This record gives sequence, C-alpha cells and structure tokens, in this order.
Amino acid sequence: MSAGSTAPAPAPVFGPDPVPGGWATRIVTASLLELRHAARALPTTLQHSRSSHSGPNHSPFKGQGLEYAESRPYLAGDEVRHMDWRITARTGKPHTKLFHAERDRTTLIWIDLRHSLFFASRGSFKAVMAARGASLLAWHAVQCGHRLGATICHESGHQALRPERHAHSVLHLIGLLSHLAPTVADADPTLLLEESLLRLRRITRPGSRLFLFGDWNPLSERMLLHLRQLARHNTLVLTFLYDPLEAALPAPGTYPIRDGQHLFVLDSHSNAQRAAYAARFQQRLERLQLFCQQQRIALLPCATNEDMVAKLFATLAAPVHARRRG
Repeated sequence: MSAGSTAPAPAPVFGPDPVPGGWATRIVTASLLELRHAARALPTTLQHSRSSHSGPNHSPFKGQGLEYAESRPYLAGDEVRHMDWRITARTGKPHTKLFHAERDRTTLIWIDLRHSLFFASRGSFKAVMAARGASLLAWHAVQCGHRLGATICHESGHQALRPERHAHSVLHLIGLLSHLAPTVADADPTLLLEESLLRLRRITRPGSRLFLFGDWNPLSERMLLHLRQLARHNTLVLTFLYDPLEAALPAPGTYPIRDGQHLFVLDSHSNAQRAAYAARFQQRLERLQLFCQQQRIALLPCATNEDMVAKLFATLAAPVHARRRG
C-alpha cells in the first residue's frame, strides 16, 4: 500500500444495507429507539447455540431461568447433567449442583467506539453494528427488569454507566451512543482499550451477564487478562466485528482507499501477498477463538455486511435443544 496524492477520493461503496433507513454510516437515535420492539421478541431467558466459530463451549446461559446456588453430595435421582465435577474430583465423592431462580440479574454492555470502528467497505460501519447490538440487548435487559450498566471506549474519554434498574438507563446509553462522533486522537489504542476493560471490571458484580462489542484490534495480553478475570464469575458473550476487506484482499487490481485523512493505493495483484494477508486474519481469529474456548466465553463473529440484530437473534434466541448437552 503506497501513499498517493493525485487520485480522486473514491465515493463510499457499500453492499446490501442491513440497517433500516439507510443508516449504515451513522449512529442514529431513532434507529436505536426502534429496537425496543425487536427486543420484546427475544425470550426472557437467553440461550446461546454453538456455532462453527465459538468452539466446544456449553451455552453460557442456563436456559431455565436458573442460577447456581450451591453444591451438595449426590443423592439418588439427582440430574446427572448437574454433577459438580470439580468438587467431585477434589473430594473423591460425587457432588451435584443446586440451582434457584435468577434474581437481581445484571446486564453489562461494553462498546468499542474508537474512530477506527467507523469503517466498512461493505454493509454497516462497525460502530453502527456495535451500537445496534448494544441497544437491542439494553432494551431486552430493561424489559426483563434487569439492572443495566455499560462502558463505552472512545478517544474523547471513557463513559461508564453504573448498573441501575430504571428505564431511563437505556435512554441514557442510546444518547451517549448517538452523540459520540469519531474523534482522531493521539491516544494509544492499546492503553485505551486496557483502561476501558479495567473500568468495566470495576463496575461488574459476580454473576453478571456481559456483552462486549468490538473488533479486538489490537488485542494485548493485559486485555486478555481483564477478559479472563471477568469470565471467572460472570457470563460473557464477545462479539468480534470485522470487515470482509480485513479477512481477504479484493480481486487482483489497484484500489484507492481513504481513511478520512489520507489517500492510499492498494495493490492486490500479488498472489503471495493475498495469501499472507488472509493467513494473518485467520491467525488473529483463531487466537481469539482459542482464548474464548479456554475461558468458556461465547464468541460471535459478525462481518460488516451481515445483519447484527438478526445474528444476535439467531444466536441468543436459539431453542434449548440446540445447545450442546453434557
């Protein structure tokens, strides 16, 4: 990719627009408010079906509106699927888990709105997808009577909403999402993300349900540490936003590309460079997949030319029988 100065700035080219009203490049308040209707169609107890990207994880959600209470020695007639294998292995005696109805459920949403996410070669900007996914789940949390909290990562400063059980919480979040414009700053993106995840940890209580929206670029070891700590006592669903252009170079040719400030020329004629480019993305994805599998974090990859809301429905509203049983 080489810098240029004479080629005319190309007009944005987008594929099928999954966002109603053509709001593929802007976070629009009305679009986020409308998602309250879609949120009502989600079941009160969310599921998570396995996908080819999430690895051999069980559902992060119990599926019966239950949460873990305690473990006790196994009794005849206990459900084998509820065996507590860790305590069984430690004591040498079979134990089973007991559950009770969910209470005081907290939903926390983390959204990456750095300026680099206001981008798409096709479909909707990553930032628009993140805002729509976050708003859908925020409406669902409020409608279910959950506490709702959020953290937004942005160059202008970190925004954190303490968990509250009030309808105005989702309106406050939507207001922040729709008014944060892309800002080009000198902030180190790695430090920015690390600080944002640390702030998320500070407002998270054990037993919370967390949804994280970002492109995870960069992904430092300290970020993985924060995610690992969050996953210890909470349920995490991590959304991986990416553009098709990140996964593979376009057909051989020369393409002008603009990042909002500079104009570049992309030359994709070399087969070797195309293969190396695709391999780098695959390595990045596989690193994230392996980490999520090890930490029992649900991973939901979503390309910018896919419908974020439809993907969340397909994943989180899956029937119980679609989950892996064990």
